[in-house]
Amino acid sequence: MPRVELRSISKRFGATQALSDVSLAVAPAEVHALVGENGAGKSTLVKILAGVHLPDAGETLLDGVAVQLRSPAQARHIGIAVVHQEPRLFPDLTVAENVFMAHPPTARFGIDWAAMSGATGEIFRELEVHVDPAAVVRGLSMADQQLIEIAKALSTEARLLILDEPTASLSLHETERLFAIVERLRSRGTSVLFVSHRLEEVFALC
Repeated sequence: MPRVELRSISKRFGATQALSDVSLAVAPAEVHALVGENGAGKSTLVKILAGVHLPDAGETLLDGVAVQLRSPAQARHIGIAVVHQEPRLFPDLTVAENVFMAHPPTARFGIDWAAMSGATGEIFRELEVHVDPAAVVRGLSMADQQLIEIAKALSTEARLLILDEPTASLSLHETERLFAIVERLRSRGTSVLFVSHRLEEVFALC
């Protein structure tokens, strides 16, 4: 059974037919590529999965159950997370605060800062990378900021992680590190939708 499946999805914006009868299936623990030139509809498909747009026709299934993704919050709640090409973080907050911004651990008197830092560190240990949970985001590289976005997704136990053109701003070394992390995610059962127009990366990863 596919982890996520799109059946006959169509979407129009005014006179522009962005998607027409598109179907897609991503299996559990699979890295699946979504490839196409600019204007092919990749972004529209991602936004439908992320709950930004509702399709005009077709259906979406998650683990065999039909769902209507009406908002990004709903998509995240049921286990779909997107890492965008440009990280969407709060630059003046710490790594841990960004990772748990939407759902901070709490204690008797409010946010449990120690638990937040510990949980963030544990996620990065699972990914086998070093990012200081107490570091302020503004001073980090683009590659490390993407790791924070991935950690945000894992903190919500995402079942499908969508990587939208993730290597556009990365060096060769940073891209290789990202690919190693994707392999670790695959090995732990996470499904990954890798959006790209670089065929050499698709063949290396998928």
